[in-house]
Amino acid sequence: MKTLKELELAGKRVLVRVDFNVPMNESGEITDDLRIRTALPTLRYLVEQRARVIICTHMGRPKGQRVEKFSLAPVAALTAEMLGRPVPLAPDCIGDEVAAAVAALKDGDCLMLENLRFHPEEEKNDAAFSRQLASVADVYVNDAFAVSHRAHASVVGVTAHVPEKAAGFLLQKEMEYFQRAIGTPQRPLVAIVGGAKVSGKLEALQNMLGRVDRMIIGGAMANTFLKSQGYNVGASKVEDDLLETARQLLVQARAQGIKVYLPVDVIAADRFAPDAVSKQVTIQDIPDNWMALDIGPASVVLFNEALADAKTIVWNGPMGAFEMDAYARGTMALAHTVASSHALSVTGGGDSNAAVKQSGEAENISYMSTGGGAFLMLMEGKELPGIKALD
Repeated sequence: MKTLKELELAGKRVLVRVDFNVPMNESGEITDDLRIRTALPTLRYLVEQRARVIICTHMGRPKGQRVEKFSLAPVAALTAEMLGRPVPLAPDCIGDEVAAAVAALKDGDCLMLENLRFHPEEEKNDAAFSRQLASVADVYVNDAFAVSHRAHASVVGVTAHVPEKAAGFLLQKEMEYFQRAIGTPQRPLVAIVGGAKVSGKLEALQNMLGRVDRMIIGGAMANTFLKSQGYNVGASKVEDDLLETARQLLVQARAQGIKVYLPVDVIAADRFAPDAVSKQVTIQDIPDNWMALDIGPASVVLFNEALADAKTIVWNGPMGAFEMDAYARGTMALAHTVASSHALSVTGGGDSNAAVKQSGEAENISYMSTGGGAFLMLMEGKELPGIKALD
């Protein structure tokens, strides 16, 4: 995989795939510019090197049709403001008008193509669409780690039709941190896995068991593991079809000498609501028809012990329904522990990152990955299609 600094860029037309799928409010204002901010080093470097910069991204799910609320006009405007130079928006991402707009670019100029997903061919990785996208470029740069697990035209197909291709600085940084955290970690390596479903993280759990020294399991997925060990978890969210799988994972961990930490107490509630009646109970005492919505204080102490001497921590998924204050304490406590640790700490996935931000500890985490699905795919031990396409 080539990196940006290995290429001669002056005067070249560079198609750079970013992920500017930013959240917007009802009035079309961007509410979080993090995705744009993280790509700025690559864009600035391209401009400084006097490349002709063609920015492409998707936004939302327009389902292959032109939907005005998913136009990139506000994104182009904010990118121009943050970059400190004009970033006009092309009327489309392929076609004669785009070719003309690219032909008019001078060295150091920028242009943003309209939403890639206005064309159904983007998500189908269509060969003809990939060729059209690539036709305006001499160089392709992927700086969109968050979509690199998807074999789409702008991520994979396009790479077959450009003379040169490379990873942008963000993509390079993501892969370097992942390599440090999981490829060649300083040990002990502790994985924290939470969130709602075992099914979504099953392959990641299986792969990580072969790599970690300890594993902490929290969130709603812990209920399935607890029930597999014979505990009554009341009305808590459980995947009954995966009880045997969960049991086998714990057996496998024991056989490999890997300690798996499950909650020993929870905050249980009589319904899923911020104003529900709730109480702290041990995992033996969850009342029938009540549900576990957060880990309890004894579990926090136990998990803190598991993290005490960690040299590397990888975290994917919250410990409870942290979006409700009543059930946020466990996740917040863990965020403080991870942030104050001397370990290399890497978090991945929207919920984990949102939880870290909510705790006020974002600056004290070594690296917060910009990709949820892509991060999980790496945790599963798989190669990302977008990375493979750069070889």
